[in-house]
Amino acid sequence: MKGVRLPRSSLIGVSLAVLLVRTSRRLDFARRGRRFCSTGRCLGNRSEPLLLVAGGGAAGIYASLRAKELAPHLNVLVIEKGKPLSKVRISGGGRCNVTNGNFLEKMVQICFWHSLKIYEIIFSLGLAGNYPRGNKELQGAYFNIHGPQDTMSWFSNHGVDLKIEEDGRVFPVSNNSSSIVDCLLGEAKKMGDSTQYFVVVQLQIGKVISNVSISYKGKFNLRIEKRTIDLVEDIEADFLLVATGSCQQGYKLAVQLGHSIVQPMPSIFTFKIEDNKLQSLSGITLPKVKAKLKLENICKNQPEYTQVGPMLITHWGLSGPVILRLSAWGARDLFLNEYKGFVYIDFIPEINVEDLKLILSQHREHMAKQKLSNSFPSKFGLVKRFWGYLLDREGLDGDEPWASLANKSLNSIALLLKQCSFKVIGKGQFKEEFVTSGGVPLSEITLSNMESRIWKNLFFAGEVLNVDGITGGFNFQNAWTGGYIAGTSIGELASTYLL
Repeated sequence: MKGVRLPRSSLIGVSLAVLLVRTSRRLDFARRGRRFCSTGRCLGNRSEPLLLVAGGGAAGIYASLRAKELAPHLNVLVIEKGKPLSKVRISGGGRCNVTNGNFLEKMVQICFWHSLKIYEIIFSLGLAGNYPRGNKELQGAYFNIHGPQDTMSWFSNHGVDLKIEEDGRVFPVSNNSSSIVDCLLGEAKKMGDSTQYFVVVQLQIGKVISNVSISYKGKFNLRIEKRTIDLVEDIEADFLLVATGSCQQGYKLAVQLGHSIVQPMPSIFTFKIEDNKLQSLSGITLPKVKAKLKLENICKNQPEYTQVGPMLITHWGLSGPVILRLSAWGARDLFLNEYKGFVYIDFIPEINVEDLKLILSQHREHMAKQKLSNSFPSKFGLVKRFWGYLLDREGLDGDEPWASLANKSLNSIALLLKQCSFKVIGKGQFKEEFVTSGGVPLSEITLSNMESRIWKNLFFAGEVLNVDGITGGFNFQNAWTGGYIAGTSIGELASTYLL
């Protein structure tokens, strides 16, 4: 499926009317409830509902656009502490791994042979299985409401051509995250009907929501601060969406509104390994290994974690998709165990140990006069530097001929290829480490509309929830899905308000 493009199609229906109030402009909010922009033009009266979005990331912006699409009269204000869509900009090495398309072809085949209901069940189970936190809860209708194919269609319909790479990851054809950022913010800049004084999405950056409470009318009283100029504003909102990612601000708001927080901790990271000899192997990629994680000082019933995929050796340890996925599944146990344990690598998972011994024995026979370090079976798919490392671990002299290799040493090499142990002594500080496990428990929200079970008109979406996926576009898909569902719910509720 490498290089598959999704054709750009025309937008159907009326485009979203959007105006972005740039950071150089400032909104002043009267404490009596009327809202004014800096030009003095009134944005609405008390009959106009206001959605305040805490967080200008993927989930927050996506939800804002969806809510406004369904409720054109809805005023939307997004408060972002830093740069909007910052994680979108840096994800995938600056290319933006939008989602994962591995399921599309498989699900089309299932849908062809089975009923749509069976397709939906299998699709939900398969996609939810990529979320270490959330895999049980997301097995319902969550991704059927807005899944990867819906995300891809949305961006394609809004002018972004996408491609699915061999491993299922979806990127813009431009290989530049700015295509996604510009698309989302571009939708937030389009003008609406000039005869109406409605602003679709107002984006204010450099501000935080420091406090929230519920008014006697059931609305949200929020205090917004811009500390660089010691500015404090109060505002009353009809709807509140918390989409702050792993920012402490979001957890604080959730607690103020009566929610609990599962302790946040890192997910998706590399392993620091206690082995100085790995430095000489830095940069070597092994296309397919099987990695198993075992932890120290954990109860006897602690499950082991196993993943299969490419692995990268770095100057400090192990990385690559298989390690990043392994770290995601074991994130919380690794944290509790101070990132100590062992990872066992099967470098040739498709060949069993007895067959490996036979292959090595045959190679010894055919290459009897060759030096151990200069020759090894091509079926192993290894590089010379790594083969030398294995010989060194077994205490073998690479200058000796193959004919001198004893059966005991031959068997030891075979076992080392199938179960090579590395001691994990910590996690790497790496650019991919921006996913966090923990947050608001899914049991405290209703996944069908992303609304709080504690307060009406309070919504959550994205990483602020206790949901995190493995690497490969799954975390962004959670943001798009949660944002779409929350935006739909808010838009439908707001559409019932009288203008």
